[in-house]
Parts: sequence; structure tokens; C-alpha cells
Amino acid sequence: MTAQFFAPVASPQHARAAFADRHIGPGPADRDRMLAAIGYSGAEALIDAAVPAAIRTARPLDLPPALSEPAALARLRELASRNTVLTSMIGLGYHGTTVPGVILRNVLENPGWYTAYTPYQPEISQGRLEALLNFQTVVADLTGLPVANASMLDEGTAAAEAMALAHRASRRKDPGTFLVDADALPQTIEVVRTRAVPLGIEVVTADLSEGLPDGDFFGVLLQYPGASGAVRDLEPVIAQAHERGAKAVVAADLLALTLLRPPGESGADIAVGSAQRFGVPYGFGGPHAGYMAVGEGLQRQLPGRLVGVSVDADGALAYRLALQTREQHIRREKATSNICTAQVLLAVMASMYAVYHGPEGLAAIAQRAHRRAAEIAAGLRAAGVEVVHGAFFDTVLARVPGRAAEVVAAARERGVNLRPDGPDRVGIACDETTLPEHVTAVLEAFGAAPAGDAAEAIPDALRRESPYLTHPVFHAHRSETAMLRYLRRLQDKDIALDRSMIPLGSCTMKLNATAEMEPITWPEFADIHPFAPVDQAAGHLELIGELEDALAEITGYAKVSVQPNAGSQGELAGLLAIRGYHASRGEEHRDVCLIPSSAHGTNAASAVMAGMRVVVVKCDEGGNIALDDLHAKIERHGGRLAAIMVTYPSTHGVFEETITDVCAAVHAAGGQVYVDGANLNALVGLARPGEFGSDVSHLNLHKTFCIPHGGGGPGVGPVGVRAHLAPFLPNHPLRPEAGPDTGVGPISAAPWGSAGILPISWAYIAMMGPDGLRAATEGAIISANYLAARLAPHYPILYTGRNGLVAHECIADLRKITKETGITAEDVAKRLIDYGFHAPTLSFPVAGTLMIEPTESEDLAELDRFCDAMIEIRREIQRVADGGYDREDNPLKNAPHTAASLVSDDWKHAYTREEAAYPVPSVREGKYWPPVRRIDQAYGDRNLVCSCPPPEAFED
Repeated sequence: MTAQFFAPVASPQHARAAFADRHIGPGPADRDRMLAAIGYSGAEALIDAAVPAAIRTARPLDLPPALSEPAALARLRELASRNTVLTSMIGLGYHGTTVPGVILRNVLENPGWYTAYTPYQPEISQGRLEALLNFQTVVADLTGLPVANASMLDEGTAAAEAMALAHRASRRKDPGTFLVDADALPQTIEVVRTRAVPLGIEVVTADLSEGLPDGDFFGVLLQYPGASGAVRDLEPVIAQAHERGAKAVVAADLLALTLLRPPGESGADIAVGSAQRFGVPYGFGGPHAGYMAVGEGLQRQLPGRLVGVSVDADGALAYRLALQTREQHIRREKATSNICTAQVLLAVMASMYAVYHGPEGLAAIAQRAHRRAAEIAAGLRAAGVEVVHGAFFDTVLARVPGRAAEVVAAARERGVNLRPDGPDRVGIACDETTLPEHVTAVLEAFGAAPAGDAAEAIPDALRRESPYLTHPVFHAHRSETAMLRYLRRLQDKDIALDRSMIPLGSCTMKLNATAEMEPITWPEFADIHPFAPVDQAAGHLELIGELEDALAEITGYAKVSVQPNAGSQGELAGLLAIRGYHASRGEEHRDVCLIPSSAHGTNAASAVMAGMRVVVVKCDEGGNIALDDLHAKIERHGGRLAAIMVTYPSTHGVFEETITDVCAAVHAAGGQVYVDGANLNALVGLARPGEFGSDVSHLNLHKTFCIPHGGGGPGVGPVGVRAHLAPFLPNHPLRPEAGPDTGVGPISAAPWGSAGILPISWAYIAMMGPDGLRAATEGAIISANYLAARLAPHYPILYTGRNGLVAHECIADLRKITKETGITAEDVAKRLIDYGFHAPTLSFPVAGTLMIEPTESEDLAELDRFCDAMIEIRREIQRVADGGYDREDNPLKNAPHTAASLVSDDWKHAYTREEAAYPVPSVREGKYWPPVRRIDQAYGDRNLVCSCPPPEAFED
């Protein structure tokens, strides 16, 4: 534990308790009522009855006492002050940008946007789905390719996904070779290498400025403009690639594409990149919205999320996630990617930046950045400094033999960070924030001066001529008033945590406190380039070190890396650590990964990406790992056993009694144990995976540790390991401080992943303290068992553990009800919308069920309001069973009900409008009106439309 962790500011006892009491919804009297309903006299008695003694930790959390909110913010201010914010002109895929205030306040700082969940229930997600459709339209228009997805995690991982997509499209049976331009971003090259190794793909890097080298390869990655700033015509190289049967991937700068010929017009099959410079701060590397767009024939293999256009029950246009059969929980080891989320909040910001500026505004920003770069080039040439590339967009590469370090130091003295490229060259990247005084400072660092008018450096043959962003949405909101109202209209269409509880099992939708969120927008945290000199990020690094140490203490592991920027990437990092460990012992042949049938689908997908073969272990009738099948699989594959991946508590929401036996059996066979940290909210302060037998876990900071889900991203998925796996954690080519020399390579493009949002989890841990963290875990278990006790008389609870108790979530089983009445779990999910609730997790991990997780943050009144809604819905189902409602025409089958449907003259239902809209009196207060009725999912997949439809589509 870092000695100074949270230490500099003292906090009085009454203030320490205050934040935990606000974070945990039920007060002492309400907790007593809940415990009585469950049948226990106190929290400790319930915990002893629910949590197996074999996994309980013998020591309390060794963390400093809780800080008050003011004290925690003061400590964060102190850390922030240790960062030095200079003007960064480093480039390498990260650029200065100005966040329009209306977007900063009304999206990034607005819980109506940042507390929303992934839009699996599209009827209550129409606002963010429209914003994502705007994002897809921006990317498709600028890249010149017809279909773009709803964002990727970052540019480096998007390029790695493009490599995998190109390989699938090639239909090769052998791994093959992927060719990468030497002028690609260095972090992208290394992320691609990391991802290629376990798949057996050979990555070859070559200078492609004069064409392709000899050889057979299935894909080519080009950078446009190059990392050096060079702008060159890609069409000849792409044509050569196609002649050899290879797919062409272009990593392109979206802002540059407002001026440059788009990749699609040069023949690119796939375009990837980042939308960071569309109004998203540096954040020391993230989170940012990566992107991917593809040509015809590849759209149904596109990884990640894809928003499509469909119709609702009345034929009205509606948005939803398209092609959902690609989801990992369905396809598992056959999934095309392990990505289970996107960067929705950041994609929304980028899309709104485009809406705010429109095509003319974006082009003006691009032209201004180009002009500044041209002015620097002219001044350098006038002073006799060689400018390496004659054609560039915003980045100038200067050759100064033996003087690179001297020039960079001189620029730094003038408040500007430049990029040294070896001893002889310096890179200078201009952007939206570059001012004339920055140009002067840079030239002075070279011993030069402004030279007056500068010639443009974009070749006429590469200038963009095709239109983009022609849809009215990019022209209609020019005033701030109009923009504000547009954002509000979209927000009002959705259900987020600011409106009601989101009882999603396995997703832990808990409080994202304002005090936790506030620091991420401070310039000292937000405006640091990830490749700025390391001494300028001292505060960031201290915060990261303290957070990693705290997470290690909480989990019982020796070392934690925060680099993985999503849970799926944390899974991959953990499995690659296991793979590296076996290889270091001469046991490369160990490639079998055992995965219980109940596991999250990303587990299987990640195992395949890590080069492992998935072997499924059966579960028994109680949802537990079937030990006889486990031992049989170990016996069959023992010599090749690499690992087992288990989720604990289980995906079924139960503390399995046999987890220590499972760990021991796998270890005895020479394998490693991976415990998925998705359900860590039921363990913190009670048990440590690193103590009860696990070797490695990823943690979801966007679940247990309060980073908000943001509509389906951002997330952070740190990986924690025991000491023997620590040498195989991720590292980074541009930051030796980010990981061990013996590491597996970078998992994300930025050295510390989404570092910009780590203050959220730091603040949560600091303000909760060891006692508050344990109390939060107890609260989550109490709340889940209270819901199970109240709902059990009405809906069977599918799985329970010892003493008939659940962990932090429970599964309501509707299969018998469906068989008897025809009312499905989906009908209940949609009817809950009429009651003002987001549905629980639908049909996962068991089809025909609802998995419910209340978290510790919901107070008793809200828990009861949800239970009352579920019980009233059960009465409605009974009316169907009794014949009081028609089996096909009833409030459940027709849910949700829009205001338009209720005021229609064509009301022909046997139930009343009041029954439809106001099923219980409490709904009258703050009624949520869904914008659309139930959406036709199949129609949207048959008629795939993934960009903004024309205005005529909205006409009645």
C-alpha cells in the first residue's frame, strides 16, 4: 500500500460516515426491516449464512480511513496540481480540442447521459440511439464507406479488430500474414502485434510509400495521414493489395477527412480511427471513441455495436441495436470479437460536436489546423530547416541533425510539447487549439521566425470533392438554444439512473456520485497528452499507483494494471498473462481453457482471442459447476490445461460452495484459475479472490467501483494477478513505466488505458474507506435477498445458495408462467416501462428469465416501488390466466404504451387507457412516456439501415 494513499488531508469521523451513508440507500431502520423480511436479526448473521466460510478473508481491508467529500476533493486537487498542463503538439493520434460548453455541461456532466445503460431495451433508449446513429453517419460520411458501427474502444484496438475482420473475410485456414505500414501510429502497431501473437498471425512492418513488398498477406494497414504527418495517395497501394486478394485497412484522421479524399473513394475495405479530436479531451489517453467503418459485404461481420433503424408496433420509425445474434452471450467461442460494449458517452460527445459545428464548421477547424502547420513549415524552410514531407495535413516533421532533444527542450521552455523522433527529427502537430503564439513559440525553439504567407500542403489530387454530413441534423442546431433543446429532447426519451433504478443483473447500476465525477473535467486531469513528458503527469501517475495498490489490497493480488480499457480487454490481458506464464515454463502446449456453461459469453470469446481452445464444463440443476464433469474434463485435458475461467459469485447470482475445490483441482493439474470480477460487488471487504484460490481477475470499475456506464461505455477493466503472473502484465512501447519489460505488450492504445476517468474510482474508495466498502457489499447482498424474499411468492427464484439465499442478484423464473399464460419474460420487461422502470437483464443467463440486481445504492422506497410494480404485473398475468384479459390483446402484450397510442381515436383494446398508462397510482407522479411502442427487431435486421434516415422517413 502506498504510504501517502489518501493521507495528506484529515477527515473528522462524522464526515467519514456521511458519504457511505449517502452512497448506501437504506438507512439503519430500513436495513432492519429488510433483514426481518429475509428472516435475519442482523447483517452479520445474514452474511454468515450466505457467504461460504471457505472464501471469507481473515483480515479486514488495510486501507486508510474514509475521507469526507471535501477532503477527498482537496486531495485530488493536490494530485492534479502535480500535473503540468502545457500546450501539446505531440500528435500520434491525440490532439487538442475544444469541448463546446453546451456539450460539456449537458452530456459529459449530465447524469441523464452518463448514468444510462447499454441500449438493450431500445424503447427506453431512443435518445442515445439517435445520437449513436448520428455518430455512425459522421463516420460513414467522412470515411466514404457505407456502414460504421457505434464506436470502438480506441484506435489501436480498432485496428486489431480490423486485422481479425480482414482475416475472417479472407476465409484462410492458416493464420497468414498482416502487413502494416511503418508510418502507422507506433502504439497501433504494437497493439496489433499483441493481438496477433496468440492467433498465430505474423505481423510484418514495411515502408509502403513506394508500394507493397513481395509476399503473401491477407490484409494491409495504412495510416492516413501517416504518423510522421505524410499525406500520400493510397489508391495505388490499395489496388495492389486487392490484386493479391488482400483487404485494405486505413487508419484515418476524421478531421483530416473533411479536406482529404476519403479512404472509401480510394478503395479501402475497412477504415478505423479515433473520434477524440471531435470534442473529447486528452484525458491522459482516454476514454475516447474509436471507430470502424466497412464496405459492402462486410457489414454483417462488423464487430462491436451497430445501431439500426426499424419500426415499432404502429409502424413508426424506431432505433435499436442491429444484428444482435452476433452477441457474445449467444455465440460464445464463435463470436467475431470479445468486445461487449462501446464508448457510447464519448461517441455521443463526438456526434454532438459534429452536430454543433456542422460540415462547414468542421472544415473550417481542419483548414485552420492545416494553415498553422503550413505556417510552421514555411518558417522552418525560411530558416534553412529541412521539412521532411512536402504534403501534410496538420503535422510537420522537421529534420535537425543531432539537435532534436535541444529543440524539444527549447519548445518546452516556451510552454509547448513537441515529439522527438530519434536524435535528428522533431514532429509538430497542430490542432483546433493551436494559436499564432504557439506557431511563434515553436519556430523560436528551432531558431526560426514566422515567414508570412504559407502555401497549402494538401495536393490538389487528394482534396476532398464529395459532400458529407448533408443530413438536416447537422444543419439544424446552430444556435446554443437549439442545441440545448435538441440534447434535452433526446435525454427525455431515455431512462437513466437519474430517473429510476436500473435493476440489471450482472451490471451493477449503482450510484455514480457527483463528487466522484467532478474531477474528471478539471484541466489538470483532462488536458494531459498520454505521451507528454512523464514528469508533467506526476499527479496522474501517483493517483494511478494509489488506485492500483488499493485494488490489489481489495482483491488480494500482488499487482494490478489499469491499462485494459474495458472488461473484455481485462479478460484478454489476464488470459495473455496466463499464456505468457506457461510459455516461460516451456509449456506452450497448454491451450485448453475450461469455461462453465453459465459463464459470460465474453469469457469464451476472450479465450479464443488468447489462442486457447474452449472446453465447456456443465452446471448442475442448482446452477453450480458440476464437479464430476469438471474432474472428467481435467482428466481428459490435464496435460494441455491452461486455465479455468469462473465468475464468482456465479453468473446465476449464487455463492458456490465448491469454489475452493475447483481452484485446487485446476492447480493440481498445472492450470491457472481466472476469476471473472464482474460480480465483485458481492465480495469487497468479505473475500479476496487472490486469497481463496484465484491467480488472476479482471475488475469492472464501471460496476463495483462507480465509473458510470455512459450508455454502454466508458468502462475500465483492470487486471489483477498473483506474483508469479506479474511479469506478464501489459506494457507499452512508448511508456516503460506502464508495465514490466517482460510484459505481453499493450492491450490498449494508451499506456494507462482510460486514465481520464480513474479519479472516479479513486474517489469512491477514498470516500467509502474500508468500513464503507464492506458495508456496501453487505448492503448489496441484503437488497438482493430482500427483493428475492418479496418476489418469491409471485415469481419462482431460479437459483439459491446455502440457506436458500442469493448473493447480490437473483433470477426470477417466468418459464412456467409463459407456458401457462403465453406471457413471456420480454412481455414483463416491456410492461415495466409503463411503470417507469428499465427492465432487469432479459433471458440471461437462462432464457425465459429476468436477472435482477438492486445494488446497495437504491433506498427501500425505490426497492419497494420496483417490487410493487412486479407484483402488480403478476396480477395482470393472472388476469390473462383467468380470462379477464385476452391472451393476445392485453396490457403486457401491447406494452409499452406511448402517449400517442393512448390519445388515438382508434382505441380498440378490451382494457382501459388508464390501465395501460397508470397501472398503479405512484406512476402518476413523474410519468415516463416511452417515445415508441414495441420495436420489430426482425424487421430491422432484414432491412439494415445504419445511418441517419431522410426526414421523409419520419413523416406520418
